[in-house]
Amino acid sequence: MRNSRLLLRSGLTLAAAAALPTALAGPSAAVSGISVSTTGSTVSVVTSACVQNNGSWGTASLLSSGQGSFSQGRQVALSGTTISQSAAWSGVSPGTYTVVVVCSNGVTAGSQSVIVSAASAPTTSSTSNAAPSRGVMGGLGGAARDYRTLTLGIGATLVTAGLAATAWFLRRRSKPYRL
Repeated sequence: MRNSRLLLRSGLTLAAAAALPTALAGPSAAVSGISVSTTGSTVSVVTSACVQNNGSWGTASLLSSGQGSFSQGRQVALSGTTISQSAAWSGVSPGTYTVVVVCSNGVTAGSQSVIVSAASAPTTSSTSNAAPSRGVMGGLGGAARDYRTLTLGIGATLVTAGLAATAWFLRRRSKPYRL
């Protein structure tokens, strides 16, 4: 009896936890079957809601803020496979846009707003100190001078000493009667 109550409570808690993301997302997230992204001045849309009809997946339209209907936007045919279809627009100027996808059977797969931001120009800073031409030099504590043979000799000596100490330790450990 006690176990059945515990299982009932656990089941109800899991059901509530599973339903929570859908309830918080609201109706707009559940309806939209598209995913829109921007990279620089390129806007792209991906969906898996459309089926191919007469060799066409459907059409996607990019609407600016002043345009109200699907036919007024920049239209691109969807391309892809049965798993996912996509479309892209390049050279999009900064602003707020709405992407609408209509499948070839006339069903709207979804619409989503997207903001295209202006591309930022890379900034350069000038300093009075010239940067080293060969990058950062490793070695003796990050020294800026390379001692060539000396650096190589010290490194080889350290490696040899480490190997000798390891061999001595392992040989000494293999004989348990020695202290």
